[in-house]
Amino acid sequence: MSHSVLQLSVREPAAQPKGGAWSYWRGWPACAKWITFGVLGLIYFPLLWLAMMSVSARPLSGIPFPLSGANYVSLFTNNDWLAPFGISVMIALGVAVVTALTATLVGRALPHSPRAGTLVLLAVLPLFIPGMSMGAAQFIFLRPMLGLTLGFWSIFLGHVVWAFPFSLLIVLVLTTRFDSRLVEAAADLGASGWRTFWDIELPILRPGIVGAGTFGFLISFNEVQRSIFLRGTATTMPIWNWEMASSQQSQVPVIFSLETIVLAVVLPLLAALFWVLFVRMDKN
Repeated sequence: MSHSVLQLSVREPAAQPKGGAWSYWRGWPACAKWITFGVLGLIYFPLLWLAMMSVSARPLSGIPFPLSGANYVSLFTNNDWLAPFGISVMIALGVAVVTALTATLVGRALPHSPRAGTLVLLAVLPLFIPGMSMGAAQFIFLRPMLGLTLGFWSIFLGHVVWAFPFSLLIVLVLTTRFDSRLVEAAADLGASGWRTFWDIELPILRPGIVGAGTFGFLISFNEVQRSIFLRGTATTMPIWNWEMASSQQSQVPVIFSLETIVLAVVLPLLAALFWVLFVRMDKN
């Protein structure tokens, strides 16, 4: 009896039946590959086509030929976009610094809180609130209720509220995995709190801090919905683009050129940033 039981226990597992679980379908790797190529095409092909339309003599026709640089000439002879562009850059830089600092401070404290789950939920709740609703709520609070004059400061405040949850989630990815024994060991060796943060925590959290600031910059630089409610009489780059695209005398071809220049500057910078943060740091 014991011998038969032993034979049953070492018997090989039954083979999966043909046409069984989805994970055993042989065509899944090829299907996944083509799905990936399709998604990447939906992301990058429109950007490439935008660049081609910016040098087209008939950009609104969707046909790249014949080529022409008239749109870029019109862009650089019209300086109306320079002030909104500079304002957007300044606001986005401020948002990047504020969100990176606040997300780092909050992200370091949350994992040690007994109510961490509830606090994280409250902090990321703005991600699920529609932009128009949040912008209208902030407008009602700042203008009719408090009687404040809206302007660049209110746009900045609205962008910080919108970008902070993204930055916090990026920092939490590192702080929730941080080994607190390193801090305890530094304290046992006599290191001060500031020295411990500078020499131990900061090098580990640096990718999250820089990533939080980068996301804060990009989110602020492209924000329209909340800015429309909080702008007062101020104009940022996305609002200027929206006004030009919706005006009776459309400036869409000029906007094509401007957005192509923005992409030509931003994408290489982001690629260099992620290469330095992740590739170089991994090698070191």
